[in-house]
This record gives sequence, C-alpha cells and structure tokens, in this order.
Amino acid sequence: MNYESWPRLLVVDVEGNGATPPDLVEVATLPVVAGTLDTSAAGAWLIRPPVPVTPFATRVHKLNNTDLATCPPWTAVAGEVGTTLDGAWICAHNAGVEYNVLRRHLPDWKPAGVLDTLRLARATYRDAPKHNLDTLIDHLNLDLTQAPGHRHRAPYDAYAAALVLLTAAENYPSWDALATAAVPPGFPGTPEPEAPPTLW
Repeated sequence: MNYESWPRLLVVDVEGNGATPPDLVEVATLPVVAGTLDTSAAGAWLIRPPVPVTPFATRVHKLNNTDLATCPPWTAVAGEVGTTLDGAWICAHNAGVEYNVLRRHLPDWKPAGVLDTLRLARATYRDAPKHNLDTLIDHLNLDLTQAPGHRHRAPYDAYAAALVLLTAAENYPSWDALATAAVPPGFPGTPEPEAPPTLW
C-alpha cells in the first residue's frame, strides 16, 4: 500500500445524548498521515446538549449531565468542527452513524468521501467471529496502550478505528482498492464504475 497516495483523511467518532434524533455530546477527529496516526493534530470537543443525556447513554460512554454542564453548546464549537472536517475524507466504524449525525449538525458540510471500517473489516476479515470494534480489537491484537481515554469515548474509539483501518489497508494494493471495499454504496467517495471498453 502506497500511503502517500491517500487523500486527506480524518478518523472520526461521535457520542450522543441518547435522544432521537441524537444531539452530540462528544466529537473526536484523528488525522491519518502517510500511514501513521497524527495524534499531535487530533481534535476533541465535549458539548453540552440541548436535551439532557439519558441514563442509557451515560452507561455507554460514562458522560453525564454534570460532566457536560460547563461545556459549550454545539453552536459554540460547530464552526471549529466544520473547519476541521472541511475538504477531508472521513473514516469511522459503522460510518453511517457519524456521517448522518454530523450532516444533521453541519448541514452545509459534505465530506470528500466516507470510509467505513465495519464494511472494510467484513470484506477483509471474514474469519473474525464478529466485526464490532471490541471483537476486532481482540481479533487483530491491536495495541491501544496509547489510546486516549477509554472505550466508548470518542477519542479512544477513533484511535481504535484508525488502527483497524491501517491494519486492514495492508491487504489492499492501492487506495482505490481500499475505497472499493470500504465506501458504503451511495456515500461520498464511491468509486466510479469502469467504463465499458469501446472500439475508439
């Protein structure tokens, strides 16, 4: 894999308040540059949602309303998050969640493309017992000792998804081959089908 051919790429993860539709309580971005995780340029935002966090959501990510009481609302960080994401491909595990939530919160934003490590893992690791992030961490023996925070917090999960991406990428000869396996149908970045051969 020639990582120099990769476009600007951010692995992202979001956490919500458990409402329907969800409001953001945390967003994390982690650039992948030349096949490495650029943790020096990682971004993380905690957000006070307009609707309180549900007990179920707190049990998952451990963020409660007291933790978020002094955090800025989405309107205060939306510009910074949008600028960070602008023009980049995004990657996430089960990326439709991140894509849809971020699109709802940033209606003028559209990524250059979307990679889904869940889709990629299903294509690459057919022998894995499951393809959720916890199972892949164990199946691929990923080293998360440097991951920030803990599981189900956005920075940690973005780091884990980035390692899944880079590990799986070693099985593909090119960016185009990787994108073919990882971009969900109909999402930005879907590779164009090859034109049928002609005589001219």
